[in-house]
Amino acid sequence: MRQFVLLAHDVPLDGEFSLDDLAGGAGRLDAICRSITAAFVTSHGIRTDVRVHLVIQDTCTITFDGADLRRLNPDERSTAALVRNALEVREEAIGMLPAEASPGVELYRYGLETVLENVVDGTLIQLHEDGESIPSLELSALSDPVFVLSDHHDFTAREATLLEERADLRIRLGPTRLHADQAITVAHHAFDTEGYTHF
Repeated sequence: MRQFVLLAHDVPLDGEFSLDDLAGGAGRLDAICRSITAAFVTSHGIRTDVRVHLVIQDTCTITFDGADLRRLNPDERSTAALVRNALEVREEAIGMLPAEASPGVELYRYGLETVLENVVDGTLIQLHEDGESIPSLELSALSDPVFVLSDHHDFTAREATLLEERADLRIRLGPTRLHADQAITVAHHAFDTEGYTHF
């Protein structure tokens, strides 16, 4: 299992946003949707061994599970519709019990700390420009990697502290800072090839 925790700081919790204004009124949901798509979509297929946990304003988490996910297409608008549909059922989630918005998409009423403590299981990795370079690591030894990425904002002080306390390691994917969706693609490729050692 490979998992990605995406932090969305500006996406409206009420789901009241237009699918025609993802970069503005939806709080840069366009960038988040590109990241979700990058995590799952392959050429003519979908990764069934991937989960994405989208943490919105540290208040609720939408989990996408590739094993059950349906209607995820390689475009921002349809992915944003899945996010909006999940937010519309937010009141139905109680405690640790989710509200199911559609197959493979569930909304929980908890934030990053709960995700890191109780939900994700595996090697917790913060993608960071000051981390260890990915070619220097034996990736096959890192079981069930969990990557944590932020949206167009840097990690808040609280998020940075949580990651410093809980992350197993920091990894740098290359010499250039990448957008989150690009970083996900590079991370997938690196782990798919066990550090570029086989194709």
